[in-house]
Amino acid sequence: MTDAQIPDKPALEGLEQKWDAAWAAQGTYLFDRDAAKAGGRAGVFSVDTPPPTASGSLHIGHVFSYTHTDVKVRFERMRGKTVFYPMGWDDNGLPTERRVQNYYGVRCDPSLPYDADFTPPFNGDAKSLKPADQVPISRRNFIELCEALTEEDEQHFENLFRQLGLSVDWTQTYRTISDDTIRTSQLAFLRNVERGEAYQALAPTLWDIDFRSAIAQAELEDRDQQASYHRIAFHKSDGSGDIHIESTRPELLAACVALVANPDDERYRGLFGTTVRTPLFDVEVPILAHPLAQQDKGSGIAMVCTFGDVTDIIWWRELDLPNRTILGKDGRVLAEMPEAIVSDAGRAAYAELVGKTVFTARKTVVEQLQGSGELLEVSKPFSHPVKFYEKGDRPLEIVSTRQWYVRNGARDEDLRDTLISLGKGMDWHPDFMRVRYENWVGGLTGDWLVSRQRFFGVPIPVWYGLDEHGERDYDRVLTPDHASLPIDPTIDVPAGYTADQRGVPGGFDAEQDIFDTWATSSLTPQLAGGWQRDDELWNLVAPFDVRPQGQDIIRTWLFSTMLRSALEDGRAPWTDAAISGFIVDPDRKKMSKSKGNVVTPADILAGHGTDAVRYWSASSRLGADAAFDPQNPTQVKIGRRLAIKVLNAAKFVLSFPVPEGAQITHALDASMLATLDQVVRDATKAFEAYDHARALELTEAFFWTFCDDYLELVKERAYNQTDAGQASAALALRLALSTLLRLLAPVLAFAAEEAWSWFEEGSVHTSAWPTPLEIEGDPAVLTAVSAALIGIRRAKTEAKASQKTPVDTLTVAAPAAVLDAVRSAEGDLKAVGRIADIAYADADTLTVSDVVLAPQEA
Repeated sequence: MTDAQIPDKPALEGLEQKWDAAWAAQGTYLFDRDAAKAGGRAGVFSVDTPPPTASGSLHIGHVFSYTHTDVKVRFERMRGKTVFYPMGWDDNGLPTERRVQNYYGVRCDPSLPYDADFTPPFNGDAKSLKPADQVPISRRNFIELCEALTEEDEQHFENLFRQLGLSVDWTQTYRTISDDTIRTSQLAFLRNVERGEAYQALAPTLWDIDFRSAIAQAELEDRDQQASYHRIAFHKSDGSGDIHIESTRPELLAACVALVANPDDERYRGLFGTTVRTPLFDVEVPILAHPLAQQDKGSGIAMVCTFGDVTDIIWWRELDLPNRTILGKDGRVLAEMPEAIVSDAGRAAYAELVGKTVFTARKTVVEQLQGSGELLEVSKPFSHPVKFYEKGDRPLEIVSTRQWYVRNGARDEDLRDTLISLGKGMDWHPDFMRVRYENWVGGLTGDWLVSRQRFFGVPIPVWYGLDEHGERDYDRVLTPDHASLPIDPTIDVPAGYTADQRGVPGGFDAEQDIFDTWATSSLTPQLAGGWQRDDELWNLVAPFDVRPQGQDIIRTWLFSTMLRSALEDGRAPWTDAAISGFIVDPDRKKMSKSKGNVVTPADILAGHGTDAVRYWSASSRLGADAAFDPQNPTQVKIGRRLAIKVLNAAKFVLSFPVPEGAQITHALDASMLATLDQVVRDATKAFEAYDHARALELTEAFFWTFCDDYLELVKERAYNQTDAGQASAALALRLALSTLLRLLAPVLAFAAEEAWSWFEEGSVHTSAWPTPLEIEGDPAVLTAVSAALIGIRRAKTEAKASQKTPVDTLTVAAPAAVLDAVRSAEGDLKAVGRIADIAYADADTLTVSDVVLAPQEA
């Protein structure tokens, strides 16, 4: 393009649409496989991009963290790397199903037949719809609605990411529910099974009664809930008296299997090995010792139930206790009574609980205990942490279910050590995030639960042989041939069987469960990189260069991906991990949907422009939390001012013609370029170290010095065609502009591209990253002359004179070396300050004094 195409009034408005269309048309960000093959793996920069959950709208936190990645990617592309920067969409999972239920007013009932003509009762316009009012539909109908809504959400997400200027290759996208994804996920799982890393077991399971699904350890969060201690009398079996326990879960008395005290507790040491009988239900249970019992909690002796909390699971497992589960998957008391309850009174007491919710059962048991005289006291309510599914509304319960697990090092010291070692072998940005990973690995208490009792997701690809009674034989797990993947066991038939053998004695039965969403998302390097599908691509991009993500999912996404890679390849899936901090509101509270303080980015982007929002994001270092106030987004406003200044400064610089054969001959010009050389060196090092905020800080500081001081100092000389130094000034300005636009391009993606197009061919984003020009110059000259200019401006301000007021004389006092620097640019200082004469004096520090203003014309 030529200078004639520079707009009269440069503006940010409309640049996003203009350049997104141009980049798409020109293929600016496409992955060049031929270039990658020519340069080999060392010439590729590959990104394991976070696939956002397609279940609603993006929030300002997405803009924040995805910008961090994009800034680094743009830098690496300009450094000559062939960039592999895909985008994925995380379609399946519990959040998607809940959104579909609420959006369409439906719920899945697998027993119903498919209705080809089904029309949902709502289309995003349901208000305060209760679960009981949701219309039941078949599994196939439900999945079709899930697919339709996620595709719609994904298009909205892509539009926003394009507006944000992400330099993603939009031809390299994947969905976590596509056929390719299902094949990859099922293949990886079957290989886990074949190597003995995946297994199924009947065990206590953390259960969300609303989602009707098992929940993994990594998906838990503690929330404070009100509770009261109930002091209850257990009766010694020998009739010698009572033992008092204190429990917040009296409704689980029928599930009691033991009392436990600390082995060092003198109060109970003589009772270990004896038994007591439970109140109401009259079941004999032992008194046992275990170090997890807390002597200072309650009465110091705990009731072990199957299961009230995760500690009950530990006691049950380590003390080899029976399982008397009384809660079902719906959160209600089961009709099937524990066999240990044999007394008429106990059976009658239990019958009153059947079918009741936890809350109602608790109320009933308390009334029963009050009637029997075995409830001694109820404490005042207090607050204590209770386990929730991170996306759930009610406390989790613990029920016994058969689930699929993948070994994760919780019970395998060698695997745990391998995972720790692989983490140590990576570079973490910031480094302290490594500790969070190591703490999670070291604190695992159970293997990874990967099965879910839901509908929209990747089917677990197994069947079970049925015995002669039509019951599942869990020792006969039937798996498909790898070549037949992807499969849906509820539709497809295992080898050696026919469709009419489904569900009949001697035949087979399908696994109904699907994979946890992390069991698929843990394979994002494999999904994006062509693992087991495109060996050439996989060898070019894996292991990936970087995993960018939020700190809150180190325990889920980062860990699970590391685990799958360790099990499959014995290596880390990336060389670096870049961890973003949280977005917090003005009160420093983390933004989240549950707190109702989430900000959506659409209005901010529309009101201030994308580059302004990118600037705000890039101003924060990795791992650091950033406050955001939508009512007064100060940093966004600063970013907008910078982006506008870039356009205006570029227009101004390009107004000075550069004569053919121009060279740098002026000390001030050489000094400015030498100073800029150091900015290039330091900013490059910062970008290499994933410190984009430092790179931006250095570049921005120089840019304002360039605009406010240097540009003002040399503009008269650059205008004056007869000045011997005109060519030097014009060339220096053009060289600096070229360098500054490239330094700012990773952050101000649109403004930099717009200004670049006014005088250069091609995209700034595929131009070479700037390197030092190595023009001999003394940076001290620019520093000294800028200080003198600031002093002159201050002196005029103190004299209450306009900066355009002519000056007859003034004195610059400074050390000798500084005075020499100032003298080298005396002509520029006189021109900008309208100064007739400058006197010089020795001093310890630079000052401007004795200003004599020229007489004002009448």
